[in-house]
Amino acid sequence: MMELSVLTLLLLAVGALTILFFFLDLIWSLLQVARAVLAPLFLPNEENALARKYGAWALITGSTDGIGKAYAFELAKRGVNVILVSRSLEKLSRTQKEIESLHHVKTKIIQADFSLGKKAVDAVKEAVGTVHVGILVNNVGKQYEYPMYLGEVPEEELWDIIKINVGAVTLMCRAFIEDMAKMGRGAIVNISSGSELQPLPLMNVYAASKTYIKNFTQALRYEYGDRGITVQHLAPMFVATKMNHFSEKIYQKSLFVPDPETYSRYAVSVLGKLDESSGYWAHGIQTFFTTLPPVWIRMYIGGYMNKIFRQDYLKSEALRATQIHVKN
Repeated sequence: MMELSVLTLLLLAVGALTILFFFLDLIWSLLQVARAVLAPLFLPNEENALARKYGAWALITGSTDGIGKAYAFELAKRGVNVILVSRSLEKLSRTQKEIESLHHVKTKIIQADFSLGKKAVDAVKEAVGTVHVGILVNNVGKQYEYPMYLGEVPEEELWDIIKINVGAVTLMCRAFIEDMAKMGRGAIVNISSGSELQPLPLMNVYAASKTYIKNFTQALRYEYGDRGITVQHLAPMFVATKMNHFSEKIYQKSLFVPDPETYSRYAVSVLGKLDESSGYWAHGIQTFFTTLPPVWIRMYIGGYMNKIFRQDYLKSEALRATQIHVKN
């Protein structure tokens, strides 16, 4: 009887400690969010001095569309010189001119196709030359054309997703992180996706690649966090970009589906303050409620949603094909 009482007390103590740590972690997270949101209002000069904190230059991959482009503009607005990296030289030149016309910063453009793997990363590193990259934003990514079963996805597209979403992030971090460590400062921002929160049917490989980014970034922070380098993991939910063109439901701007400019304004404001973030306040709410159910429930909800998005896309494509046929 005495042994049972001791065991019961031990289990109660473990339970109480678990609950205590849960609430302490929750309170700490809320305090971090409050600081990230309120600090720019009360200490604008301190909070916006990214160039002084990390270095004068930032390199942003996938910087001619969507989040990457908006993030580059936001950094330039805060006085950081930007190196724009993307596949299209035409888009790079146009984005460079737009930034220089609005902000008094230096810019540099580098054309690179990360589906080429190490060859592209080596080309970027060579083109950067002696410029010290203080902020590295790994934004480039590849998504399915629309929700598909694995056997429907072209093999080349699967390889591109792996090479771009996994390979480019890994090798770009490796290419610049030692230079940052030698300087004793720097920031790496690896942009993932809310799809990392569970296995995601009909976007199987894409979601798995984003889970890799999450785990890779957290481990990288452990390795280099004590050498003056900020390693941040961003996991946005839906943002109104062309990557989500397959469904009007998530392509239109709303409170929970911000445009890239709104998202990036919030995301840049938490750089150096939150190591783990959705990057946008409304996405933080979504993330919280998404992670409440068990993983298997989240997976089935995600699969159900993707079936709806798939139907939306196939219906729109069928309608478009009919309209083209009628015109011809």
